[in-house]
Amino acid sequence: MDFELWALVFYIVLPKLFAKKFLGIDLGTSSIRMVELGSSGGGFSLFNYGQIDLDKIETDTPKSFSKGSLSFSTDEIAEMIQTVLVTAKIKTKQCALSIPDFSTFFTAFSLPPMTEKEIPKAVTFEARQHIPLPIESVTLDWQLVSGDKTAQKLEVTVAAVPNEIIEQYHQIAAKAGLEVVLMEAEMFGLARSLVSKDETQSVCLVDIGEQSTVCSLVEKQTLKYSHSFDRGVRYLVEDLTRRLPISQELARRIKDNYGLKLISAVDPQIKEKLKDVLREALEPILREIATMLNDYRNTSNNEAAKIIISGGIGGVAEIEELFKGYFKKEIEIANPFKEINYPLALDPAIKAIGPIYAVAVGMAQRGLEFLKYHKK
Repeated sequence: MDFELWALVFYIVLPKLFAKKFLGIDLGTSSIRMVELGSSGGGFSLFNYGQIDLDKIETDTPKSFSKGSLSFSTDEIAEMIQTVLVTAKIKTKQCALSIPDFSTFFTAFSLPPMTEKEIPKAVTFEARQHIPLPIESVTLDWQLVSGDKTAQKLEVTVAAVPNEIIEQYHQIAAKAGLEVVLMEAEMFGLARSLVSKDETQSVCLVDIGEQSTVCSLVEKQTLKYSHSFDRGVRYLVEDLTRRLPISQELARRIKDNYGLKLISAVDPQIKEKLKDVLREALEPILREIATMLNDYRNTSNNEAAKIIISGGIGGVAEIEELFKGYFKKEIEIANPFKEINYPLALDPAIKAIGPIYAVAVGMAQRGLEFLKYHKK
């Protein structure tokens, strides 16, 4: 397979020779991103990160990740991963892979009080009533949200992933020469990297990807509610360029070459005029998020204290202002590296990439935590 590689790669040498390293990989719809973290002492350190954008890849037949499936072959995806590994000089083999939202079915339900040993079997039994797939064809990833032996009920959240997707990911990793330690729904990775363990209030995570947006409500790093809809950066850019007083050809070139970076790159006076256009284009996404927040409020009698924005839209400064004006809440742009050690000189670059690396960071953290408690 011949393709052009565009990778944003920094090789970071840190004096932590004895740190245990782990690789978190986010197989997204528009790119493959990976983060190599090390665990030394009581915290995490950044060793490396890199990405490859799928729309820059040239194959005999133009392809991209499409919603609901991976249009590239396992060999092609494995080769892309290997290219980033070699370019970034990443030697770590143990990895955690994120499962995208379009391959995951999320649900929540209650169970009667029971012992810890009884819960896994009960979750599998109850999940049959909520998941529209044969239970034998999926793998369940679940979390106990609340409740104990004395509680009236146990609240459980469940993510179900088709076994064929898991098998495909195992094949990709094997072909790339990696050892898969675990796989996890990307929404769990986001919650881990973006919500502090000290956070006591509910947080709404809004991850605006290339094709879709995922909204998740998290309480004390536990996923309580999740909802996705088919509007993302691609929809926003297309709607934005359609509203501008320019030709279709120029709009296409802007969309292909700049995307949402156009907003931050233009003259300040023009930028001010574009704000109204951007607000109009963003309105359908804002309404969907507002509906989700309202549903959560009605079902849980709880209010999200703030919204954290991640994904490709997070790098556009104007987005934070528009969200604040619409929701009247505290708005934060995702910074998954805020509790991770890295050289101060890299601070501007690290903060700039934070919104798009949140899933990969969460997966690397999960892997290091897993190794800590499951030593061979």
